[in-house]
Amino acid sequence: MTGGPVDLEGARILVTNDDGYSAAGIAVLTRIARSFSDDIWVVAPETNQSGTGHSLTLLRPLRLRQVEERRYAVDGTPTDCVLLAVNEVLKDRPPALVLSGVNQGYNLAEDVRYSGTISAAMEGMMLGIPSIALSQFVPPDGKAPWDTAETHAPDLIRKLCAVGWPVDTVISVNFPPCGADAVTGVRATAQGRQKTGDQIVRGTDPRGRSYFWVGAMLKTRDAEPGSDVAAVADNAISVTPVALDATDRAALEDLKGVLG
Repeated sequence: MTGGPVDLEGARILVTNDDGYSAAGIAVLTRIARSFSDDIWVVAPETNQSGTGHSLTLLRPLRLRQVEERRYAVDGTPTDCVLLAVNEVLKDRPPALVLSGVNQGYNLAEDVRYSGTISAAMEGMMLGIPSIALSQFVPPDGKAPWDTAETHAPDLIRKLCAVGWPVDTVISVNFPPCGADAVTGVRATAQGRQKTGDQIVRGTDPRGRSYFWVGAMLKTRDAEPGSDVAAVADNAISVTPVALDATDRAALEDLKGVLG
């Protein structure tokens, strides 16, 4: 089922992320959201929650702290933030749109499984709210070109919301690691293949106990044409529909034959 368009004029918009409520990217996204409406609410993690995926805090209580008017911090995951925002902070009237990001770093290929940014958008979608995740690829010098997202995101969000997208899908947007003027276009893309986090670093803490640190080494493959990885490599903005249903339909049919 395809959801209808989202009327951004004066809409209530929830802004969240996985980098934390004080991150540079969420300030960028808040300004982007305010270009559509004055009814903007920020509910985001107290601390950086990158790589937490779609995890939910179940074994301890959560703390919700009001930082300022319409801005809250949660000592939990991005999923916790969206749940508390919709069911507590905004329970009088839910948001018409969830915007997650702008993540400092890309969320391409297999990253969609680990990403708290995309998972926050997924949680919004599961609660019946159209949701978009936005990520900014950072170049090797470590300086995020925030002007790229800030320049191009408003028009892109307007176009997406004008037509809508399937109700069981989130939109994942990745901005390339270049300045706004160097962007080569916008591409509708498929999820590519690129593994991250296989480098394990072992060390010893001051008390002599061993620890392990998951690194960010990438196992890259040739970027498939039409993939999100290929798009950002060409300095294009990648727009990928990410569905909740991960069923392998071809394998399902094979299993039906095997299991009778």
